[in-house]
Amino acid sequence: MINEKKQAEQIKEISGVNPLKCMKCGKCSASCPAFNEMDIKPHQFVSYVVNEDIESLVNSKSLWKCLSCFACVERCPRDVKPGKLIDAARQLVVRQREQSHLSPDEIPELLDPDLPQQLLVSAFRRYRR
Repeated sequence: MINEKKQAEQIKEISGVNPLKCMKCGKCSASCPAFNEMDIKPHQFVSYVVNEDIESLVNSKSLWKCLSCFACVERCPRDVKPGKLIDAARQLVVRQREQSHLSPDEIPELLDPDLPQQLLVSAFRRYRR
């Protein structure tokens, strides 16, 4: 397994985001429609990347509860783009499984009755490339 420092660097590289610009104002979390479903909120997600606590991120339900609506990206006054960090962490997880995409056969295993349909659409859009 890749060490967490390297994983944090990969997340920053994939996302193109500088999490150090975050001033912890919470506007990203306040605009998140999935806020109540997340154990790690968007503004906290940025701190986890900065602190290189990637294992907690990839094991959190927030990673898959994010709708990828990018409301957090639009609201951020410092252009930190927490949604892009979340998306990059998802890609890291898929890459660690040595897969480059999700196949339709995998979706029933991932389905949760409370899973937002937008997440499925976003996952297909992102991972079928």
